[in-house]
Amino acid sequence: MQPIVKKRFKFTIAHLCLIIASAFFLVPFIWMVSTSLKPITQIFSYPPEWIPSPFQWANYIDAIEYIPFFTFLKNTVVITVLSTVGVAISCPLVAYSFAKLEWKGRNVLFVITIAVMMIPAQVTMIPLFLLFNKIGWVGTPLPLIVPAFFGVPFFIFLLRQFFMGLPNTLRDAAKIDGAGEFRIYWQIMLPLAQPAVLAVALFQFMNSWTDFIGPLLYLTDEVQYTLSLGLQQFQTQMGTEWGLMMSVATMMTLPIIVMFFFLQKTFINGITFSGIKG
Repeated sequence: MQPIVKKRFKFTIAHLCLIIASAFFLVPFIWMVSTSLKPITQIFSYPPEWIPSPFQWANYIDAIEYIPFFTFLKNTVVITVLSTVGVAISCPLVAYSFAKLEWKGRNVLFVITIAVMMIPAQVTMIPLFLLFNKIGWVGTPLPLIVPAFFGVPFFIFLLRQFFMGLPNTLRDAAKIDGAGEFRIYWQIMLPLAQPAVLAVALFQFMNSWTDFIGPLLYLTDEVQYTLSLGLQQFQTQMGTEWGLMMSVATMMTLPIIVMFFFLQKTFINGITFSGIKG
């Protein structure tokens, strides 16, 4: 087999496998959108109907009116944006310190950071709740925002791998020119790490936007609820409003899809280059 033909064959097989794999992710999304547009009589019809007939666009209007949608949306946006900003500020600083600076105890603290990644969230859930309750933060969005400003172990590890792939000659040249360590980080290293930082920010955005357990634990007033908690209100003793629930779920999913569509190149570069050197 000629090299060009062999290369094209591998390319075709690889993309065919990716298309098949993507179907496992697309089918649930398509079914969610389809259900959001169905009349109630078609949702549980057998055999299943993929195309609504007729399209029930009023489901979206009814869903917005069924719950205080815009209040929940505002709360979700505030929590998501602030926690994402916190991660984007704290994690690169810590990661740069682990990757490029020499200081006593660095390796020990990095091992502890890696060890923290192995602890399931369920293990720390109760101690954290007791801590936040002790300082009076339960019933406020602060437990969902403030911890992000102290770094997330996985994101620190990811960014540390990226910074280690940047040549030390850049730091050395800047030091010769008289630049301080923070200036080197802010003006040289951080701009070069932009793909990885954006990838981490997108991860945090998705985690915070779709988080259910966190708001369920710490938010006690309905005025503070997020959209993920709002979805629960479509389940009542009389049954579940599946069409309305799927409408809100679709509206929750669209911002993430739009963000990934516009940032996919940067996102992929950040994930790829983070594993170049470790």
